Amino acid sequence: MNEPDAPAPAPLTGFTGLLHAQRVWESELPSFDPASAPDAPLPLFHAWFAEAVAAGQVEPHAMSLATADADGLPDVRTLLLHGADGAGSTSRAMPPAPRATSSPPGRTALGFYWPAQGRQVRVRGPVARCTPAESHADLHARSTGALAAALTGAQSEVVASVAELHRAADAAWERARVEPDAEAPTWTRYVVEPAEVEFFQGDARRRHIRLRYRRAGDGEWTRELLWP
Repeated sequence: MNEPDAPAPAPLTGFTGLLHAQRVWESELPSFDPASAPDAPLPLFHAWFAEAVAAGQVEPHAMSLATADADGLPDVRTLLLHGADGAGSTSRAMPPAPRATSSPPGRTALGFYWPAQGRQVRVRGPVARCTPAESHADLHARSTGALAAALTGAQSEVVASVAELHRAADAAWERARVEPDAEAPTWTRYVVEPAEVEFFQGDARRRHIRLRYRRAGDGEWTRELLWP
């Protein structure tokens, strides 16, 4: 005598149902042979970035920046990368506050996610504050909007109302337009010196490839293949 079939589970509804209905990597993903990777991470980052652009990835220069304050309280924010050079060692970003340098030894982490190709890049390392002259040059190489944003109040401080925000922003835009070389003392340029860089290539069968570069004491890079 056959056992009766178990009743089908009730369909999930609401947020949980919506969440579980989502799928990832429905398009064909590229292959990645870690044996063919270069000796240093920067050329591979440049190549993957170019391939993300070619694949139509939206805002491939967007990245998550993770920092911690002096008490160890973590924070994360999405920002835009403005450079990756320095003989394979330098990434530039604008953290939301000096928090990135507040807790010894002044380390931070960056994360890039390019779902169009099932790829991630993770960067960890110390961060340094640039000189006022370097920060000034960095800001004034950008758009009028960047200067206006730098002139609009103190970032992350409490603002009384949206109306006050709009008044300050409008005044900052006008000043940035008529004074394109205006000083913005609160704008600080930071440089991240990667100590570890991980390249993650997703696989539909969960055979993900994770290649980690670690910088040795002599400045040379070692490569390690990690379990997913």
